[in-house]
Amino acid sequence: MESEVRNLVLGTGISVPCLIQGDARAQPLLLLHAWGESRRSFERMLPFLDNFRVYAPDLRGQGDADKPEDGYSLAEQAGDAAAILTVLKVRSAFVLGSSSGGYVAQQLAIMRPDLVAALVLVGSPVTLQGRAPFAAEVEALTDPVAEDWVRDSLSWFPLVQEVPTWYLQDRVSDGVSMPAHAWKRILAGFSDATPPTEAGAIQAPALILWGARDNLLPRWQQDALVERIDGAVLKVYPEAAHLVLWECPEQVAMDATEFLLSLG
Repeated sequence: MESEVRNLVLGTGISVPCLIQGDARAQPLLLLHAWGESRRSFERMLPFLDNFRVYAPDLRGQGDADKPEDGYSLAEQAGDAAAILTVLKVRSAFVLGSSSGGYVAQQLAIMRPDLVAALVLVGSPVTLQGRAPFAAEVEALTDPVAEDWVRDSLSWFPLVQEVPTWYLQDRVSDGVSMPAHAWKRILAGFSDATPPTEAGAIQAPALILWGARDNLLPRWQQDALVERIDGAVLKVYPEAAHLVLWECPEQVAMDATEFLLSLG
């Protein structure tokens, strides 16, 4: 499938690369990656998304995007997502967010409901308020961020299913490419924010995908999302942990496709 990476300059002046794939006439699907990752985290899922016009950007401070000193509040991160769609001239899109990318997606749906046709939340939280269990390690980071530290940080999210070594190394490369201030301020932006579903009502249809062996986000968070998003559907993957996208990319793509195409 043909694809290109286009450099987008947002209204704030920051520059972000965006992978674009698929038929220009197909329904747009915006992919939002997790904290510490990049658009490349979706590589194993992309071959199974041929029903959509896919847009997968690197978000501020991560991947090959600009890494300014500020602009990392949850509202600003969602604002960047909105600006990406605006620059691409996309009036409304399906939005799939992985882990904290799903938190950004929820905030986007609150701030700009006109832009969000439906949500797919993959291992995503209902809240990130408070101090994360790994916050002290992040606060101690200095530049350059060490590869060994990034590799060790993967142990925060134990895997149930085997993930290719090359893919794990790519995620380490993502982490090394981030300056310490981006690691810290993105995490702070999540922990300081009012949870989106407490700030407003999400009107978009939503599919919630969750690994039953998630050590970070308990089942009650997923049940809360279902309760707070009218008509939301929860699907549990019994043999997956927090990083559902890493462990089950083909199944995530298939479930997302079935759900999104069912909306008409």
